[in-house]
Amino acid sequence: MKRIINNIVFSVFVLVAIFALNACTNKHTEGDGHNHGTEAATTDEHEEENVAVLTDEQMKAVGVEIGSIEQKQLSKTLKANGALRVPNSNKANATSLFGGVIKSLNVEIGDFVRKGQVIATISNPQFIQLQEEYLSINSRIEFAEQELVRQRELNEGNVGAKKNLQSATTELNTLRTRKASLQQQIQMMGINPASLSNASLKSSLVVTSPISGTISDVFAKIGSYVDVSSPIAEIIENTALHLDLQVYEKDIPLIKIGQKIDFVVTNNPNKTYSAEVYSIGSSFSGEGKTIAVHSRITGDKTGLIDGMNITGMVSLDDVLSTAVPNDAIVNADGKYYIFLVKEQEEEPHEHKEGEAHDHDEEDAHDHGSEKGTRFVRVEVVKGASELGYTAITPVSEIPHGTHIVVKGAFFVNAKMDDSGEHAHAH
Repeated sequence: MKRIINNIVFSVFVLVAIFALNACTNKHTEGDGHNHGTEAATTDEHEEENVAVLTDEQMKAVGVEIGSIEQKQLSKTLKANGALRVPNSNKANATSLFGGVIKSLNVEIGDFVRKGQVIATISNPQFIQLQEEYLSINSRIEFAEQELVRQRELNEGNVGAKKNLQSATTELNTLRTRKASLQQQIQMMGINPASLSNASLKSSLVVTSPISGTISDVFAKIGSYVDVSSPIAEIIENTALHLDLQVYEKDIPLIKIGQKIDFVVTNNPNKTYSAEVYSIGSSFSGEGKTIAVHSRITGDKTGLIDGMNITGMVSLDDVLSTAVPNDAIVNADGKYYIFLVKEQEEEPHEHKEGEAHDHDEEDAHDHGSEKGTRFVRVEVVKGASELGYTAITPVSEIPHGTHIVVKGAFFVNAKMDDSGEHAHAH
């Protein structure tokens, strides 16, 4: 019962689509007074019975898309699952070297940042204390140096105790060590110690991006406290994105460096990407007894993100097949067809000598004819199908660079069949 209902619904949908395709082409078909052109029109219909004409509005209404015949790896392939990965050397966390409260956060997930760009600012009263201590330690060092000179003079005159000289020396060394430590800490805060003064103390510091890349995650928010071990954001350099296919042990001998791979993202199988094998793992991954095959993504990387699951086809014979998307092929009368885009050619209008040049009549005739994109149906032989593409062999030669219908061929075929019925009815 459910199958019968589905068939009825599908039939109604097809009828509605065909009606939409012909809504703007059924005008001016009756009462135009041009009976003398009926015989010529019938002849033209027979000559172009494999031609369909769709206006831009019709193509948009039913989702017809134009593309090209492609070359794909569809013969002798190995299917494998895997995931997209970015090497650890191309990942980084933006962290603070000091604990504090997030005062401002300047990035969101998906933002592109450059190395050294400010990610956030952190505030902590301790920052001021460190700067104050650094400024005050200079005067303490100056006093300790004077005390050391005095103790040396007393010791040389046998007036002062030797232990006092040793104590002065130790105190000066301790202060100098502390100053060096404070100087390093302040530099790590992004503050130039030489520029510090009582009027330029800073209560906050900036956190910058350690690499250029895309923000893949944000772990903090304004007002939250972060310490040294807490990352604020994760940055990934997607230019280093590669594909890791998990291939079973028995299939590893079939894999070679340089082999081509076509793959689709599991949650978006409508777009195909390409990759090339550059390294084969030498150890098993996990408990599945599979070995990682590393591949470099070639061409477009739009929409690809670290961690996405994929399905890939490895070409084992490096042979390219002429292929089109599955939606580009229609089945009619037991045969398979694709639709080529045919360039519109204007036919010259001849006038007999002495005949009046009636522009109004010509305009009326033009408006009554079908204007739009012309599609020619060409028979093909189907081959292997993988990842949304099917290999084809045209029955007749197709010129290189010819555009075809890659989506919505079913509706173009329906339009052509309907036009043919109208022609025979006349």
